Amino acid sequence: MASILYPVTNEKAIGLIEFQNTLTFVVQPSATKSQIKKDVEELFEVKVESVNTLITPSGKKRAYVKLQKGFKADDVAAKLKII
Repeated sequence: MASILYPVTNEKAIGLIEFQNTLTFVVQPSATKSQIKKDVEELFEVKVESVNTLITPSGKKRAYVKLQKGFKADDVAAKLKII
């Protein structure tokens, strides 16, 4: 089961892509950090440096996925048609 539901495309998420090489996704509430990391690496053929999660006030779980050096969040965002 894929833990990733959809990418976040607000202004803050676009800024994170450009300046911190970080992608933002809304994920399943039951998804673990290691599961999210594995899914992102398999889906987008990149290496993940770290995953941070938070639960929004509306009850959705967000994952901030920082990519390792040598992998560009811009490229993944272009594939997803975010930017």
